[in-house]
Amino acid sequence: YFEHYRYARTETLQFGSGGPFVDVFDAVLGAEVADRLGYALEDRIIVSHGAGDVSFVEHDDKPFRVAGILRPTGTPVDRTVHVSVQGFTAMHVDWMAGAPMPGLAITADEARGMDLTPKTITAFLVGLDRKIAIFDVQRRINDYSEEPVLAIIPGVALQELWDLMSVAENLLRFVSAMVVATGLLGMLTVILSSLEARRREMAVLRSVGARPLHVFALFMSEAMVFALVGAAAGVVLLYVALLVGQPIVAREFGLHLPIALPGPGDWWIIAAVVAAGTAAGAVPAIRAYRLSLADGLSMRI
Repeated sequence: YFEHYRYARTETLQFGSGGPFVDVFDAVLGAEVADRLGYALEDRIIVSHGAGDVSFVEHDDKPFRVAGILRPTGTPVDRTVHVSVQGFTAMHVDWMAGAPMPGLAITADEARGMDLTPKTITAFLVGLDRKIAIFDVQRRINDYSEEPVLAIIPGVALQELWDLMSVAENLLRFVSAMVVATGLLGMLTVILSSLEARRREMAVLRSVGARPLHVFALFMSEAMVFALVGAAAGVVLLYVALLVGQPIVAREFGLHLPIALPGPGDWWIIAAVVAAGTAAGAVPAIRAYRLSLADGLSMRI
């Protein structure tokens, strides 16, 4: 498990201290369990049946030793206590039908000498060498008539969850579009405001031979530069925020924020924003294009 388990696609479980199971009654703690409950290596813990702070039946006759503590992963692994299937079986060697058998008590040392091969397993994880065969394997497991087993693909279940949240996702996209539109309007306002102060500048350019088309291109280029600088600054700030926020979000909310280069869809969005910013510059460019030479050079009191 500790060797093959993967989270965030490629990350493996790492031990902050200690190591995997050595004895039947060894346990490995997730980082959050050890931190919140104050457990350290070699501490003894008692596994119990119950929920939350309420314990109905405790396995206090077979305590487990903390053999290792995992590093934080930002996943539910941080909130788990890992024991081997042999250790789980050893806890219940003197149980039957989910309850201790009256008059029978098997010590931990006696349990170590018994055959602890589990006869049943509630659930287990399966990895495939060929991902393309996943649906065929799922169908074969679900159609297996010898045991009432069920195969669940976590990715499909999560996709169904995200589909339920598509309304919120579309709302966030709409908000993002409004933010971009607000930014473009702000840029347009700044250029228009500066236009009145630059009318004499435009007139001087016209007087030294600049054509109206040159003035038009000047404002369009200015708008494009603003849009490019804004897009570049946005990308840089995004990656800075990801680098700073990734460990915090993973630790507090258990969500992994991948850091990767922008995909084709992202580049299309950036290009569309830059094109929209350049197009927004057409309004002040047309106004500057129409300004007359006399209007720009005339004295205004």
